[in-house]
Amino acid sequence: MMVPLVLLVLGALAAATAPRLLSRADWPEREPVLALCVWQCVVAAVLLCCVLAMALTASAAWAAVRGNVFAFAPRGVVEAYGLPGYGRWSGTVAVGLALGGAWTVAMLTREIRGARSRRRQRRIELRARAPRLPGEMVPAGERLVVLEDVRSDAWWLSGAQPQLVITTAALRRLRGRSLDAVLAHEQGHARARHDVLLHCAGALAGGFPQVPVFAAFRDQVHHLVELAADDTASRRFGRLATALALVELNEGRAVFGPGPAPFGALPGRVNRLLDPGPRLTVGRRLRVTAFALLAPAVPLVIAFGPGLHALT
Repeated sequence: MMVPLVLLVLGALAAATAPRLLSRADWPEREPVLALCVWQCVVAAVLLCCVLAMALTASAAWAAVRGNVFAFAPRGVVEAYGLPGYGRWSGTVAVGLALGGAWTVAMLTREIRGARSRRRQRRIELRARAPRLPGEMVPAGERLVVLEDVRSDAWWLSGAQPQLVITTAALRRLRGRSLDAVLAHEQGHARARHDVLLHCAGALAGGFPQVPVFAAFRDQVHHLVELAADDTASRRFGRLATALALVELNEGRAVFGPGPAPFGALPGRVNRLLDPGPRLTVGRRLRVTAFALLAPAVPLVIAFGPGLHALT
């Protein structure tokens, strides 16, 4: 049972140590897109360790599963794994991992259904607050909705018919490039499909709150997607315009005053735009990317190693 044991130990080490290592790094806020890539690769590596260990232990416990997993493998490959020597505990481990996989699917399904329900409710409220006039024609593919409201706000409503919603107060408050920066920020969320990433992170953290990497992944994703959208807007309309847009859009929410505020990350985002740190060099970005891609590759090498060795 050496290969599944190594995979499980590797997955546990990655789940426990990766959040600490990434929290100590000084570059994620300067490179939010790269940081999101690293987090996804680490989470994928942990999940791969569990899936591959489940496949091998289930193959050792039940001949029917072994016949499907190794259906196209030569006899020498199957023998290289020493499946009969895994022992009676292989079935218990396989069942435990399968239950964990089923729980993950259930949590993801619950997250998707909850998101759909919330979107449906928001669309109902939107139609009630911004109804169509009798005889009004709706342009095909309309994506912008102006909502009468005394609060400055703008958000992207995802779904089958995505819409960008902005309030009249925001239109009165924002001008020129600041308004363009807000719209570009929300469009950056939509183009990068940040909603999908947030749903996956929420499902894993909700299903396995004791696993450090999943809880940290959810918290960091919420922060990093905002930084990535800020960068999208700043590249098109400038850092100053984007920072002013954040201030003008949120100054009525007591975000920048003394004391705690529910939008505590906003001052940091504004400071980051006004006083940006140096980006990583191209070489370092390539090295970080290579190490990130190596994370999910290691479980694959460990799992397929005995079989590849048997073929040589």
